[in-house]
This record gives sequence, C-alpha cells and structure tokens, in this order.
Amino acid sequence: MDVDAFSAAHRDQWDRLDQLVSRRRLSGQEADELVALYRSCARHLSRVRTTAPDPQLAADLSRRLASARGRLTGTRELSLGDAMRFLSTTMPAALYRIRWWTIGVTMAEIAIAVIVGVWTLRTPEAMSALGTPQELEQYASKSFEAYYSTYEAPDFAAQVWTNNARIAALCVASGITGVLPLYILFQNAALLGSAGAVMADHGAFPQFLALISPHGLLELTCVFIAGAAGLRLFWTLLVPGPRSRGAALAAEGRALITVAVFLTGALALAGLIEAFVTPAPMPWAVKITIGVLALAALWAYTLLLGRRAAARGHTGDLGEEEAGYTLPEAG
Repeated sequence: MDVDAFSAAHRDQWDRLDQLVSRRRLSGQEADELVALYRSCARHLSRVRTTAPDPQLAADLSRRLASARGRLTGTRELSLGDAMRFLSTTMPAALYRIRWWTIGVTMAEIAIAVIVGVWTLRTPEAMSALGTPQELEQYASKSFEAYYSTYEAPDFAAQVWTNNARIAALCVASGITGVLPLYILFQNAALLGSAGAVMADHGAFPQFLALISPHGLLELTCVFIAGAAGLRLFWTLLVPGPRSRGAALAAEGRALITVAVFLTGALALAGLIEAFVTPAPMPWAVKITIGVLALAALWAYTLLLGRRAAARGHTGDLGEEEAGYTLPEAG
C-alpha cells in the first residue's frame, strides 16, 4: 500500500473528524457523522498497522482516535471487570517485577538497623546523643508504649496512614534522583536501630519487638517496596536496555505508579492495625499473629498472583488504550 496515496485519499475524513471533535455542541446528524468517521478512522489505523506499518501515520491516527473516543464516551468509567483485572493482574505483576529489589532493600535495611542499634548500644557517646538519661528512661518506660494510645484510634489510624503514605510516595516519586530514596531508607533504618538500642539498654527490647511487630511487619515492608520501586526507576535511567531512555522511563514510571496505588491501600491496613490492634487489650501472641498474617498475605499476593500475571506477559504497565500508541523502536 502506498502510504502517501492512502493518506491523501482519506485526509479529508480525518480532518473532518478533528473538526467535529473540537466543536462544543453537535447536532444529531453531526453526532452520527462523528461515530461513522470514528469507525472509519479505526479501520484505517488497523489497515496501516497490518499492511503498511508507518509509525508516524499510526501515531497520528491513534491520537485522532483517542480524542474522538473521549468525545464520544466522555470520561471512561471504571467497570467491575476493569477493577478486578487491575487488582488480580496489573497490580501483582508490578509488585512481582520488583520482588528482588524489595528483598535486597529489606536485607539492607535490617542490616543497617542492626548495625546502628548495636553500635549505639555499645557506644556511650552515641547513646547520650539521643537524650539525657532521664529522657531515655522516660522514653523506654512510658513514651514508646504510650505513643500508640495517645490519640483516638480512628484519628491515629488516619495520621499514621497519611505520614507513611507520604514517605512511600516520596520514595517512588524521587526515584529518578537515586539519592533521596537511599537517604529516606537509611534514615528509616537508623531511627529503627536507635529506638531498639534505647529499649534494649533499659531491658525493654522484648516489649519493643512486641509493640512494633503487629503493624511494623506490613508497614516497614511497604516502605521497603517503595524504596525498591524508586531505586528501580533510577536503575532504568542508568540502564534502559534495548529501548530508548525516554520510552524505558515512561513504561517503568507507569508500572511503578501502580505500585504506589497498592502501597496506599496496604499502608491504610497497616495504619488500622497500628491504631486498633497494637494498643488493644489482647494477648501479644494474637497481635503478632495478625501482623505475620498481614505480611504473609502481601507476599502471597505478590508471588502467587504476580508470577501468574508475569507468565501471561503482564508487567504492571498500562495497555495501549490507556497509555497511548508509541512509535516502534529498532534494536
């Protein structure tokens, strides 16, 4: 097929489609004409892709169709099927792709927390830098545990969720810098190690573990996932692979926004556990079991559903309809 001749033959139809899309009001006849032109343009795009794959023309027709589709259908409504597909396929696929990054970040965070904790515990100068003996005694005996019951549970859950979601969003959004996610992760591990050292120095380390385990297992893992997502984006900037750097970053960024959406929900659950379970008058074994089950559910969701979605070719990125048609790249 001669692309130039094909374009010349149908240019009037495409221009007319653009004219109708740009009008604020359409008569009944014009609306029918818009539908007919939209269908014709869709057939033209299909023909271009199959018989004469011209990237520029395909992108132009895709843009025109997207504009016309928006005019015909308005804002796309989320159906139940779309929501189920996002939850069962797109989201776990995105998490599965960064599983090794998440495991690596988790191991590094635990190592840093242990090193900081042991060093603080064995270095009087480091311990004294955290506060006076009276302040540290107050922290270990009262303040650390009282923190979980200072506010009303609903307000506390909202406060915790907002703070943690902000940290997770910063890790993902600032991933392109490479430095800020590392700083946030190091600060998080150092604070955890310092708090553990203070509690251990006052003989309250078992209480420390009991208090942070119900919600902390899920909450900290979400922070690790956020850090892994941010660092994965930075790695894509450095090593884009066979794609151009711009295309690689765009695809990776869309997939990692999916991760951010998941973390919003997971951190909301962690906030509810922290507000309603951690300070609740129930056996600590039950509280810790709840935390372990929440963490197990996260990893089961990632590994089981994620592996299945990845085997079907899903990456967590948007489909062409949502992301838009992109030019093919050689290489």
